[in-house]
Amino acid sequence: MNTFGSKFRLSTFGESHGVAIGGVIDGIVAGLRVDMEFIQNELDKRRPGGKYATSRKESDKIEILSGIYDGFTTGCPIGFIVANTSQHSKDYDNIKDLFRPGHADYTYFAKFGIRDHRGGGRSSARESVARVAGGAFAALLLGEFNINIQSCVTQIGDIKADNIDFEFANSSEIFWADKTTEESAKELILNTKNSNDSLGASVLTIIHNAPAGLGEVLYNKLDATLASAMMGINGVKAVEIGDGISVANMLGSQNNDCMDKNGFMSNHCGGILGGISNGSDIVIKSYFKPTPSIFKSQSTLNLNGDETICELRGRHDPCIGVRGSVVATAMARLVIADMLLLNATSNLNNLKRIYK
Repeated sequence: MNTFGSKFRLSTFGESHGVAIGGVIDGIVAGLRVDMEFIQNELDKRRPGGKYATSRKESDKIEILSGIYDGFTTGCPIGFIVANTSQHSKDYDNIKDLFRPGHADYTYFAKFGIRDHRGGGRSSARESVARVAGGAFAALLLGEFNINIQSCVTQIGDIKADNIDFEFANSSEIFWADKTTEESAKELILNTKNSNDSLGASVLTIIHNAPAGLGEVLYNKLDATLASAMMGINGVKAVEIGDGISVANMLGSQNNDCMDKNGFMSNHCGGILGGISNGSDIVIKSYFKPTPSIFKSQSTLNLNGDETICELRGRHDPCIGVRGSVVATAMARLVIADMLLLNATSNLNNLKRIYK
């Protein structure tokens, strides 16, 4: 499927080396002031280029096609496109008839019987520019309720951030959380890139000021939907909510979040109980695999099933988790905006406040 969300819905289209990446946002409320500078700034964070990312240079300028009049949302679908202007499709000619290791080439071919080999087509992380745009619009809605969502990179390879500083991460070229280890992380990225290899990463996302009560009871639980959103990002292979996998080593007396008159005394659950937010910070950790596009000779098969060697060309991120952190923020924004709208009709009193 190419549509995400129930009430606040984002549908995306486009391929890595096509004319453009685009999207349609449906279900957004009317009367929301649109800050185009903010939206463009969010796209600029994800934009390729620089020492620590792919050298593909795209301006990523967004063009709004519909749904906004005189600076405000009209309540109608918002259509937008971001042009592709720096495709080097010939870089992929030598892998047209073979499957790149670690990529979706084989699985797309197994499913559709045809694939766009130019940069991976629809499976390329280039598609995520539309998610960042959609998430930026969602952030405008969340801002009306003082809900703030931040992400930072907390691990690259074997280097971990000892301290979490979102303010520093916002100014870091690699969105790194700890100023004391940023240079080591940068050096590792460049050394790995120069050795024609790539790195994995972990990303921390925290949702501040989400009200209690967001999330559905069974099949649209908040933690399940957030995990699905993060797992839908290219390269994410694991997601934790709150203390995550470490709860398997805990006792119930250690894991339970007790309460006093001031509220919850801890946050092992990551702000979600029974699939519903409890008013605490919502804590998400996403784990990105190393970029599969590496400049080393690797064994693979071609379309005829013959053994061959894959030798890549082109321009690729040495660590997809770096720019992936921007996408993680966007996906969390989309989820919370959707849950806000879903929750508006969860009980009779809410409806009465609207219609009486």
